Amino acid sequence: MQRSGFISRATLLLSLSCSRRVTSAQTRSLQLRKMASYTTEKRGRQNTTDYRIYFNDTIKMTIHGSREGKVAPSIEPYGSENPEGKYISPFHDIPLFAGIEQESGVPTKRVKKNENETVFNMVVEVPRWTNAKMEISTKEPLNPIKQDIKKGRLRYISNVFPYKGYIWNYGALPQTWEDPNHKDSDTDCCGDNDPIDVCDIGSKVCLPGEVIQVKVLGILPLIDERETDWKIIAINTEDQDAENINSIEDIRRLKPGYLEATLSWFKNYKVPDGKPQNQFAHNGEFKDKEYAVDIIKSTHAYWKALVLKKANSGSINCKNVSVCNSPFQCSEEEASLIVHSSKEYEEADSISEEVNKWFFLPK
Repeated sequence: MQRSGFISRATLLLSLSCSRRVTSAQTRSLQLRKMASYTTEKRGRQNTTDYRIYFNDTIKMTIHGSREGKVAPSIEPYGSENPEGKYISPFHDIPLFAGIEQESGVPTKRVKKNENETVFNMVVEVPRWTNAKMEISTKEPLNPIKQDIKKGRLRYISNVFPYKGYIWNYGALPQTWEDPNHKDSDTDCCGDNDPIDVCDIGSKVCLPGEVIQVKVLGILPLIDERETDWKIIAINTEDQDAENINSIEDIRRLKPGYLEATLSWFKNYKVPDGKPQNQFAHNGEFKDKEYAVDIIKSTHAYWKALVLKKANSGSINCKNVSVCNSPFQCSEEEASLIVHSSKEYEEADSISEEVNKWFFLPK
């Protein structure tokens, strides 16, 4: 196996809120004071069908009692008995909403008071400039990241000139689900049965499995093979331009051509595979961040129904370790068995030079 570590400002610990004896004020206090640390564990051989990236949460929550019946929750790293922490699902166990770090009682970042400025966690699946179609495996227990397979072959995105691979860090918002049983009134299509997709337009090239915090800027209403496939446009909060980019119009002003390239990319990326151009609702117009946040909230509500077994999950695997009242919740021991039943990590296999081929489309 091979492990990688990422520190994120994800602070909403569902296991904490599961305890009826812990007050909401205590929960909020901990959310503001602490960061959660996620690491990844690679299994199998990269660039093959058995390659997986599993997730660990290396921060644990402890409830301390007293004779007076009071409780004091605390968050700390796992000890030597389990230094890697607990295995989790990036789909179900990583919170959608990111908290605010606070040190010595003083917030290190301004607390967001406007709901349109809410910061979200993003699970990076595909780094910018790469071609392997990596994605959260929604049908496998604990939902590791794996490479998509089409017609028995590993899937690589074609390079449609002038673009090389993905032109942003591409990933998903955890704890969201585009319900295939819900027809959207704007797109007139049902959801694509996946977490909602995100394009991070920041400068840093991230790694697969990295959990970053993003500020939502807008949304593109893609219709992919007659399914609604929303594309959130966001920026890493740590990016040097994040403070100055707060809207779709800011992107047009400070990153001219990026939105046009994004529209062209999504329209044509399947054409080299013999498929027609993708379509868009709203004539391909990017909607603003308020619209985007509303869509995110609705997909979060669909996800809640999914993990509480109030919606038809179909082939979706909802196994998790921390979602309160979920009938799919499993023990940390069971989660560990799932990961260790997969193949040990091996050095990466080679990639065909065909992956670097250019495709030129007629004007």
